[in-house]
Amino acid sequence: MKILVTGSEGFVGKNLVAALENIRDGKDHVHILKGLKNPADLEVITCGRHYPEEALEDACRDCSFVFHFAGVNRPKNAFEFMKENYGFTKKLLDKLKKQHNKCPIMLASSIQASLVGKYEVSEYGRSKQKSEELLFSYANSEDVRVCVYRFPNLFGKWCKPNYNSVIATFCYNIARNLPVQVNDRDTELELLYIDELVDAMIDAFNGDEYRCEYDGLAVNTIKEGHFCYVPLTYRKTLGEIVDLLEIFQKYPRSIVMPEMSCNSFEKRLYATYLSYLPPEKMKFSLKMNIDERGSFTELIRTKNCGQFSVNISKPKITKGQHWHYTKWELFIVVAGHGLIQERQIGTDDQGNPYPVIEFEVHGDQMEAIYMLPGYAHKIINLSDTEDLITIMWANEQFESKRPDTFFEPV
Repeated sequence: MKILVTGSEGFVGKNLVAALENIRDGKDHVHILKGLKNPADLEVITCGRHYPEEALEDACRDCSFVFHFAGVNRPKNAFEFMKENYGFTKKLLDKLKKQHNKCPIMLASSIQASLVGKYEVSEYGRSKQKSEELLFSYANSEDVRVCVYRFPNLFGKWCKPNYNSVIATFCYNIARNLPVQVNDRDTELELLYIDELVDAMIDAFNGDEYRCEYDGLAVNTIKEGHFCYVPLTYRKTLGEIVDLLEIFQKYPRSIVMPEMSCNSFEKRLYATYLSYLPPEKMKFSLKMNIDERGSFTELIRTKNCGQFSVNISKPKITKGQHWHYTKWELFIVVAGHGLIQERQIGTDDQGNPYPVIEFEVHGDQMEAIYMLPGYAHKIINLSDTEDLITIMWANEQFESKRPDTFFEPV
């Protein structure tokens, strides 16, 4: 099986090719391509607008599916929009027709092809609309399945900054402490994340695309619609995007990780931001609270899911000796040999202190131990020579004004 990807060096093409190659190499155990029994039989053919004629013709003869992303969106002269976008699409279809290849074709168009509102005079949009019309005509005359997507603003890893993606530019600049220009914070964008787009491309290959018609910019879901669309997009203002990126930028200093729910825009934007970090920002120092007993270092604080820390205790050292009203913790010894002791505060019905509960812990057999609310607790390094290293999670961030921590020997 051969799949042709035009515009493979661009942002979307590069991500799709990487995904297809992972399928081919047996690294992707989630996505499947219908009709591909042996992943190693997949051949991904990549080409651009200036691909040699003979090679393009060979690719069009043998391919089973075409993902057509090649085009221009920032030419030196406006007439190049039509020449390159429409012109290369026509060349591609002519080659397929010459080879009598009726394989399905996916076309990457744009919401600018609607030619409504601010896009009414868009030469880029006009070239994309003409490409759409050409492909629909070809589909009718040649009885070929086509998938035409009008993509909104795209974002994700590997997108070129200071080109045609505002998020790529914002991420690149903020990651480097460079200024960003926002003329109107209330300007709203419809945004599509690259991973959702790639998933949609695989769905299109498998014949599982979502179909629609367009009423201006609005998507009307229709099972037999001419167009295709990606269901999951986000609507965010420029101000919201910049504010989030500035929070992300502060993480190495605050160690506060913003809330990121599953499938959230925040989660995808943070992944995008990280992909633009320069090498010197790929690592950062943490504040180690060091004394004669060892050290305690906070790793991550979260808004609603507590915080993670690492505790290092020197040989024969005891730490803890306190209890909490409401806070609870998990201790996980990852290196060394230790003893955790807990005792419920107060006395039983006979007036006797509650018994001490003990857990002997080893780094070579990791276990998670609850530090319960209302229980005094401590951790002892039993080794004479080795440090005891413990990962600690607390269900809430430490607040110096309300520490919920009270001295009490176990």
